[in-house]
Amino acid sequence: MKKLLLSLGVGVVALAFYGSAMAADGANIYATKCSPCHGKDAKGSVMAPQLAGGEFLKKSDDATIKQAVSEGRSGAAKKYPNFPLAMPAWKASLAAADIDAVVAYLKGLK
Repeated sequence: MKKLLLSLGVGVVALAFYGSAMAADGANIYATKCSPCHGKDAKGSVMAPQLAGGEFLKKSDDATIKQAVSEGRSGAAKKYPNFPLAMPAWKASLAAADIDAVVAYLKGLK
């Protein structure tokens, strides 16, 4: 019984660490890939709209956010015409797990 409880405890700690590591990876990826346009604090800039506390994150499910990050937004899909650049597609340069980590990080922003 002690071995079972110990194993379960180790599993819970491992999952908690994995979740923290994934969130940290999302923050790091955001800092290197997204913040040049959306700002270090995700409050937007003259280049791209606000993410933290913004309507897009509030009203979108994970799949919609993932699609925007993966596919980008240009042409008719570009939602914010007052910003000069289109949202680049990151699917060619980020693994699916990295995009998932960014989505998780973004969903945690206030």
